[in-house]
Amino acid sequence: MAGTDGGLGYGTAQGHWVLFATVLGSALAFIDGTVVTIALPVIGRELHAGTAALQWTVNGYGLTLAAFLLLGGSLGDRLGRRRVFRVGVLWFALASLLCGLAPDVRVLIAARALQGVGGALLTPGSLAIIQASFGPDDRGRAIGAWSGLGGIAGALAPFLGGWLVQVASWRWVFWVNVPLAVVVVAALRRVPESADPDAAPHLDIAGTSLGAVGLAGLTMAFTAWPTRGPSDPGVAVPLVVGVAAIAGFLAVEARTRYPMLPLRLFRWRSFSAVNAATFLVYAALSGIFFFLVVTLQVVCRYSPLAAGVAPLPVTLLLLALSARAGGLGTRIGPRLPMTVGPLVCAGSVALLARLGPDAPYVSAVLPGVVGLGLGLALTVAPLTSAALSAAPDRLAGTASGVNNAVARIASLLAVAVLPLVAGVGSTLTDAATLAPAHRTAMLVCAGLLAAGGLLALVSLPASMAAVRPPTQP
Repeated sequence: MAGTDGGLGYGTAQGHWVLFATVLGSALAFIDGTVVTIALPVIGRELHAGTAALQWTVNGYGLTLAAFLLLGGSLGDRLGRRRVFRVGVLWFALASLLCGLAPDVRVLIAARALQGVGGALLTPGSLAIIQASFGPDDRGRAIGAWSGLGGIAGALAPFLGGWLVQVASWRWVFWVNVPLAVVVVAALRRVPESADPDAAPHLDIAGTSLGAVGLAGLTMAFTAWPTRGPSDPGVAVPLVVGVAAIAGFLAVEARTRYPMLPLRLFRWRSFSAVNAATFLVYAALSGIFFFLVVTLQVVCRYSPLAAGVAPLPVTLLLLALSARAGGLGTRIGPRLPMTVGPLVCAGSVALLARLGPDAPYVSAVLPGVVGLGLGLALTVAPLTSAALSAAPDRLAGTASGVNNAVARIASLLAVAVLPLVAGVGSTLTDAATLAPAHRTAMLVCAGLLAAGGLLALVSLPASMAAVRPPTQP
């Protein structure tokens, strides 16, 4: 199997197959998160699911994805990236089929958790396959094409998801993954295999297990808190277990020879700062999109298609401006764009707190989502570059995986905690209780974004060169 340079050219037929398979495969996991949120009100009504069950419909997937993401990357490095990617795609497809067949919300949640395992196997492999398959001169173009095509898929997802929910059934949101997965598996036959000959010889099973238990305990406790209260054993026990497991996870990662999360990376201020900012920004984003598409349907009485398409300017602005923002961040450093971007996002999200019944799109929704898109375009590319630059070159892949995992964990905890903080109550489909909860949630998310911008201001250096660590770990 190949090591780190497969030598494919960007314009070759096999290079096109690599891009096609990796873009479509990774789009499965990305798009699914978007369209499932659009379907939540319909799922809640059809399956008689309350707030906690709908949170778990999102977080069942997010939990296993976040818990096993780094393990999925390690398995690909050791066993073959194409092989693990193929297993992840097939696993994801079978779990999607089960989601669509779910007779009740409990089966749906269990199937979503299985889906997250598949997502954890395929998500890290996408860029790793591109990195290993293309030669150094073509790798940048291939990654750029992967990013752009993935963005187009993200832009199309709300149309597809909203349309399926509106004209067919929420079940087709999951079933549509199956034929797409078949196409990906067929295309993978044209993709070269690769592995890392220097990969760690042992998997961090203890760390993975403790991390999964810790995240599960915290998610379970915060999700049950609104209806049971903090003193209920169903809240207190998983909370204690979750905190203890996270503490055990950190202890294991500090001592094991082959850690899943190398804590030594956090010795550098820039690496710690950029990941802390990542946590705040992505927690806010997850909360925004969780509440926004639900509120547009339940409170503002938008159709599923209209609600799904409403945030589209965010994706379009990211597609149009991210490359330029990345170049700007390289020239002037990450501090300024990572400060201004989240602050622009914060002001824009505060505008979205005003949504009420029959809110007109152009005056009530569009200004907020346009501002959010502009702020994110200024933030995301410099943030990603800073996360990679804040570690030594030989640990760039690990640093990218850690940053991705931080973003996933932030999203998971935000969906668990934000409904509690906002006071949603027992149902997400009651306009009378959701409207004030939405207002609170948007203001909390605006506060998280502002905190992320201020953290970047005081913690990150002005130049990208100064982000790099002065010594090897």
